Amino acid sequence: MRPLQPADAIRAVQITSRYPAVHGAPMHLGHPHLIGIKDINKSDYGDAVPIADDEIPVFWACGVTPQSVINAAKLPFAITHSPGLMLVTDLKNKTMAVI
Repeated sequence: MRPLQPADAIRAVQITSRYPAVHGAPMHLGHPHLIGIKDINKSDYGDAVPIADDEIPVFWACGVTPQSVINAAKLPFAITHSPGLMLVTDLKNKTMAVI
C-alpha cells in the first residue's frame, strides 16, 4: 500500500497499467475494509505507513504473499525479494509495456 493524493493515484493507474508483467496497475484504491483489511494502521508485514488526511490508500499486488506460501511449503531454496527491495534487470521499460 502506498498513500497517494487522489490525482496522483489516477496518474499511478495510468502509468502502471502499461506494465502488467511488473506489478501492473493497483488492485484497489481507497476503502481498505472492502479487500479484507480491518485496520489499515496495523500492518501484517513491515511497518504501517501513515496516511495523511488528503491521501487515499492505493494497493498493488505484493510478493509477500507468495513468500508466505514458500515458507509454508518449506522449500530448500527459493529466490524472492525483501519488502522495498525488488528485482533489478537489464530489460528496458519499453519492452515490458503493453501500450
